[in-house]
Amino acid sequence: MSVYSTSLGSLIGSGQPLADAKGKVSLVVNVASRCGLTPQYSALQGLHERFAAEGFTVIGVPCNQFLGQEPGSPEEIQEFCSTTFNVSFPLTEKIDVNGDDAHPLYSSLRAVTDGEGYSGDIRWNFEKFLVGRDGSIVARFHPKTQPDAPEVIQAITNALASN
Repeated sequence: MSVYSTSLGSLIGSGQPLADAKGKVSLVVNVASRCGLTPQYSALQGLHERFAAEGFTVIGVPCNQFLGQEPGSPEEIQEFCSTTFNVSFPLTEKIDVNGDDAHPLYSSLRAVTDGEGYSGDIRWNFEKFLVGRDGSIVARFHPKTQPDAPEVIQAITNALASN
């Protein structure tokens, strides 16, 4: 099943960030505004800008499941992201990524194994999933892996080069 066929609304207003990304390469990241990893927003925005013209987007997925580090309203989250990190990539509605109430998107993402051999529950904020143009999951990256790490850049460029 294609990730892009999963229904997930925008943080603010109408729209379906996953459906809107169909045909692009996407980096789907569960995000939080009050986390030690929150500065990754800068590198995520940098990736978004660097590769957008080639058909790439970052999709931020706010989640409050990890120590309540994303407690804000949609408006507060949007304002924080835009004013603090100049985020222009799409943000989805706030969802759960683990447990009984996990969004169906993350039910499928959790089954993917990362480069360290881990699969299962999302470990923390800023876990990253690279999705190919066809909606298949290409790679999974640990939350502490920087968005602009060489292995992430290589995976993105490989996915962009694939049809």
